[in-house]
Amino acid sequence: MSKLHERIEILRIAIEAIRGYKSRGVLTALGIIIGIVAVVTTMTAANGLSNNFKESISAVGSDVLHVTKTPWIFNGNFFQFRNRPNLTLKDSEKLKKRLVHATAINPTTNTRRDIKYRSNVIEGTTIIGTTEAHIVVAGGLPEYGRFMTESDVRNKKKICVIGEQVKERLFKNIDPINKKIKIGWHKFTVVGVMERQGSAGFFGGPDYDSQIYIPITSLEKYYGGSNRNYTISIKNASMESMEDFKYEIIGEMRKIRKQQPLDKDNFAINSMETLLDAYNNVMGVVVIIGLVITGISLFVGGIGVMNIMFVSVTERTREIGIRKSIGAKKRSILSQFLYEASIICMIGGIIGVVLSFGVAALINKFVMPASISLPIVIIALIISILTGVISGFIPALKASRLNPIDALAFD
Repeated sequence: MSKLHERIEILRIAIEAIRGYKSRGVLTALGIIIGIVAVVTTMTAANGLSNNFKESISAVGSDVLHVTKTPWIFNGNFFQFRNRPNLTLKDSEKLKKRLVHATAINPTTNTRRDIKYRSNVIEGTTIIGTTEAHIVVAGGLPEYGRFMTESDVRNKKKICVIGEQVKERLFKNIDPINKKIKIGWHKFTVVGVMERQGSAGFFGGPDYDSQIYIPITSLEKYYGGSNRNYTISIKNASMESMEDFKYEIIGEMRKIRKQQPLDKDNFAINSMETLLDAYNNVMGVVVIIGLVITGISLFVGGIGVMNIMFVSVTERTREIGIRKSIGAKKRSILSQFLYEASIICMIGGIIGVVLSFGVAALINKFVMPASISLPIVIIALIISILTGVISGFIPALKASRLNPIDALAFD
């Protein structure tokens, strides 16, 4: 008999053995099913979080640097930054004159106010004071209506552009354009609605769709601005020299702040790459922890498979003895029981993957965008088969080493 025919015959015997003990097979596969669902769900959730976060920050742009009082991500005590001077509008204006090659320079600050239209109220809404350069630097365009103009900023106009969620909650089916809303104690006219942009909330970042944008000069005038801290966002004209551009900004800011050569910078330069690196580090730890926890579930499932296979070997000792007495080799017996364990685990893996599609659909509907990709399915099935091989090896080895005479005498 050729090796191929031998393998096919061994596979047939293994399948027949599984069919003869269906209830036991189902119970054996149950632990694997739970483990695979846990693995696939963990990987899908991590993938969904990663895609959601990357989509959110991609809208802001990787060619933009942000000058702030404190770094976005830092190690150590926050109080080491508290004595730094706030960034001001004057700093932004001076940078605008000095950085002649920058595509756009946009100062922003924010406040929180309750907003109201008729009887509809949204409490604690984030109000962003910005300029016409916002759509160049931060990305995103009005879905309809318009954004603020240079004239609106210069003349401190009481106009606003609202996020998509603000529109849904405040106006519902009413066209908001040219409607007046109350922001705190002051009325502003809605001139535009921003397209949906999502959230960068993994690091406590903003939900862009729940914000309102007003001219930065209007925010200063109506909500106070003398002691506010500003962020100055600067878009580079060339992606090829971001590091050089960063050092140019540092140099100009040190001149504006009149710092001496040995003085430490009293400001910070941030980029989306900073957040992305921090995100990847955190997600790496989260995924490892998740896989360790799900690995424990698979380990328990594998122990269950091993126990059942030991029982199966014990019950079929005479069968093994007969097969060996008529010439079955050790490797044939070993392969048979390995096939049985692997097939049971593979079936459990397939059922686990199918159930995971339902879990992923629930995550996608109620939590965040998430879907199971082909690589995740392949990895899950490989893990299930490997679990079968590893957990079935010792029982299969025991079966292959049985003495035919002792096996036939077994009662």
